[in-house]
Amino acid sequence: MSYQTKLVKIKKTNNIKKLLNEETIKFGAELLRKGELVAFPTETVYGLGADARREDAVKKIFEAKGRPQDNPLIVHISIDYNLESLLYSRPSTLAMKLIDSFWPGPMTLIFKKNNIIPDITTAGHATVALRMPSHPVAQALIMAAGIPIAAPSANSSGYPSPTRAIHVYNDLNKRIPYIIDAGSSQVGVESTVIDISGEEPLILRPGGITREEIKKRSGLELDTKIKLNEGEAPLAPGMKYRHYSPDTKLKIIDINDKDSYQEYYHKNAVIVLTDESANKILNEDNLKIVKMGSIYNMKQIAHNIFDILRRLDKVDIDIILVEKLPEKGLGEAIMNRLHKASS
Repeated sequence: MSYQTKLVKIKKTNNIKKLLNEETIKFGAELLRKGELVAFPTETVYGLGADARREDAVKKIFEAKGRPQDNPLIVHISIDYNLESLLYSRPSTLAMKLIDSFWPGPMTLIFKKNNIIPDITTAGHATVALRMPSHPVAQALIMAAGIPIAAPSANSSGYPSPTRAIHVYNDLNKRIPYIIDAGSSQVGVESTVIDISGEEPLILRPGGITREEIKKRSGLELDTKIKLNEGEAPLAPGMKYRHYSPDTKLKIIDINDKDSYQEYYHKNAVIVLTDESANKILNEDNLKIVKMGSIYNMKQIAHNIFDILRRLDKVDIDIILVEKLPEKGLGEAIMNRLHKASS
């Protein structure tokens, strides 16, 4: 189906009650209740939303994105939604500890589901990935619609995630009816996904909440499982497929190992560096350099990285070289995305 896509700006405010009276929100909520798609801002990236309970609505997400149907979706709920109405059983003590510590916010939790959420939303799993976004526009939209919203990133499947409404428009123009523009996403990488449906909680995707924050605020030290065994189906987005990737070839380099990038000095390449590394080699080597932010401010780098990859993908270059970052704090999530993008 082809649409005349509307991109409508809305002024961001933390006053959800005020947002609920905005015509932009009311119209988006009406579309969602009718089974249509709406792209909207969250604190992590822009999401492409549909009624998570309706197979026909969720199917449109896969069609618009070109997304494989064995890749499950994250379901977003509002702060006033009855969480237990979607679950097989009451949330565990562990679940409530994480919910109390991190919701609303960039953390997705995987629970055993009941039959309200259809198999298409969960890729046939008996579990559902749930998140309560903290972005006030997202909260107002979900609240106004009064339904759980399935919402993967609002991009063409496999491409860098959208952190601005124009990214959504560039990818999905004529494929979806409505985009709500509230400026750039604050976090810039997707939510942290934690599977709490089994005996031991596991991080399935590092994201906007770091393992260090989880330990500090909840006391939990979690193991990680981001790779699948052969033939295993992904429980969470970002586990199975090449993700977050520009069309231009991308390679991760060690800035301290010149042999890893010296061959590109006189080729049609761009190197993406931390501010500190760029300042060291700017006058030393003949390289086209883009700065991604300070090594001491991973929040800034996370905020910038997808936008940088998208901008460079529009430039006539042969390869994008990106500096390897320490895999601590938000660096773990950023490097997870870059490894997927370069695979």
